[in-house]
Amino acid sequence: MLKSKSKPQLKPLLSYGTITSTPVAIAVSITAIGTILSTFLQFINLGTNLNVNRHVKGMTVVQLSDGTAAAARFVAPLVRDDKTIKRFVSNTMISMFSWNGIVDTTENGESVTKPDKGIEIPTQNNNKKVIPTKTWETAFSFSEERDFRSNFLINLAELVPSGVFSGQIQVSLIPRHISSPVQIEEGVWEIVYIGTLVSFNRQKNQGEGIPFNKVITIRAIDSFPLPRKPSELDKTIYAARQSGLEITQIVDYSINPKK
Repeated sequence: MLKSKSKPQLKPLLSYGTITSTPVAIAVSITAIGTILSTFLQFINLGTNLNVNRHVKGMTVVQLSDGTAAAARFVAPLVRDDKTIKRFVSNTMISMFSWNGIVDTTENGESVTKPDKGIEIPTQNNNKKVIPTKTWETAFSFSEERDFRSNFLINLAELVPSGVFSGQIQVSLIPRHISSPVQIEEGVWEIVYIGTLVSFNRQKNQGEGIPFNKVITIRAIDSFPLPRKPSELDKTIYAARQSGLEITQIVDYSINPKK
């Protein structure tokens, strides 16, 4: 019996080593591709995180009293940026000297505008004067040291026209220039405020302006959270002091000081 000749086995072209079956090769290829893609995505994610960290370094997210969230930056207790200080002074002065005889309140969850009856303030002559409610509320942003807030309100009460509460007179503070804060010591700044206090008489249909040029001293303070069940007074004080600043002094400023 003749032995059949075995067919010669062809080696794969330009291949070295053992031959791998097709299914195994496909699985290995898929695994390799997946690994490369995973590594690539990790590099992208790392780059994104580094970029984000560069912009939010030292920042955290805090919840505000109205329930909204905002980014906050960690700073030293007595540090305030210029924009915060200028905004505080601007808002406080306008709110303090805007007298229109009306007050905004909330009833049944809706905003309501009502005539302002004002707040009684004892004067130096043991009389009583009335100041606008918003002015009284804003004054909580003034320091209590050396009775600055109470003395300021006593002097201010002498200047508020009674016609404000009847709607006959309206007074507005118009700012012309608010300087950048100048730090005079740690946590204390001065701002030059240049403005005009305009009084408009509806009956006479005419207005009158007087200069309002002041040097205002501001100090950094601690801000405390509201109590769990805050009263209306608690809410008023918190709103006035939530910027972490208070006014400690207001003096006249001369635009053209004598040499």
